[in-house]
Amino acid sequence: MNAKILETENVTVSFDGFKALNQLNFSMDLGELRVVIGPNGAGKTTFLDVITGKVQPTVGRVLFKGKNLRSLPEHQIARLGIGRKFQTPRIYLNLTPRENLEITSNRNKNAFSTLFGRPDAAEKNSIKGLLETIGLTLKADIPATLLSHGEKQRLEIGMLVAQSPDLLLVDEPVAGLTDEETYNIGELLLALAQSHSILVIEHDMEFVRQIARKVTVLHEGSVLCEGSFEEVQNDSRVIEVYLGQQHE
Repeated sequence: MNAKILETENVTVSFDGFKALNQLNFSMDLGELRVVIGPNGAGKTTFLDVITGKVQPTVGRVLFKGKNLRSLPEHQIARLGIGRKFQTPRIYLNLTPRENLEITSNRNKNAFSTLFGRPDAAEKNSIKGLLETIGLTLKADIPATLLSHGEKQRLEIGMLVAQSPDLLLVDEPVAGLTDEETYNIGELLLALAQSHSILVIEHDMEFVRQIARKVTVLHEGSVLCEGSFEEVQNDSRVIEVYLGQQHE
């Protein structure tokens, strides 16, 4: 049994000669919560694009639960059990949080039954539990457009979980949030990490400190170093990379 849920082997992505990823070797374990950080231009978003099939590696391969994802289309990779949350929430603003979750959790993935079918008792219970997990029970039946930015972020994470992915990819979930909302997102991800493998891309170092078990630092498309938050924070190479970024 392969205990690694995700691996990249010598992944290089070139755009007109520029290497967004450069021989990237990365792996994370089943059930792990991993945070990936790095200065602007380090290749963080391209990394997620390669995992989800949005971008094909020029060289190398991506393995998900030991399966090579090369040449698979995005929807097929999603069906294998990889869910991605983008930086900007993608929710149905005119629907309620409950309805948003019902649409994404529909077992049959059939447009007709999603629109006109009624959720069964088990599904209603799982949606009720999910609303509690994301802290939106009291706002379950108001239009999602009335939610705060942080609540919309939590709803979209809930929608991701409703699809039952094995691996959650979460891209900068706390950008533009208040300190309290940031803390709430952190607690939500820590709760979800009990039963999911989660990969988080983030800039906010206080947030990283709150949730990180293991941190991977990307720089110029490669892994610069890995370790606990304290190890990474005190690594001279990381300090140099981030300080250099500030002086540009």
